[in-house]
Amino acid sequence: MRTLEELRTFFAADRFAMELCGITIDAVEADGARLSMPLTPAHMNAGGVAQGGAVYTLMDTAFAVASNLEEGLTVSQSATIHYLRPGTGERLYARAALLSAGRTTCLYRVEVTNERGDLVAYGTESGFRKPPSVKMA
Repeated sequence: MRTLEELRTFFAADRFAMELCGITIDAVEADGARLSMPLTPAHMNAGGVAQGGAVYTLMDTAFAVASNLEEGLTVSQSATIHYLRPGTGERLYARAALLSAGRTTCLYRVEVTNERGDLVAYGTESGFRKPPSVKMA
């Protein structure tokens, strides 16, 4: 399994998620990853709550980190997200957990919560696992 520092170094190249959105990789575990994102004025929609695209970016990045814990490279195939309540507060949290892993595909569940632990969004994301000969840069 890749270390937290290896994953942080690799995903630093995702400037949209890490720099512009401010997402941080907080922890990695054998079956997934935990990330968080501050809610700044740049993340808000016209109604004053987290813009759906910002919430989705956090979900997708959590999937990307979790699905790339092992050797090789996993890329997203499809995603479904359900927005359950407005994203408010100072920070949102995402937890991606493995549901199923095959030889070439995987499926993860991702939950996005607010600071109180309320479920803001729930989704699933599937990925294609490229062979281990394809390495992270």
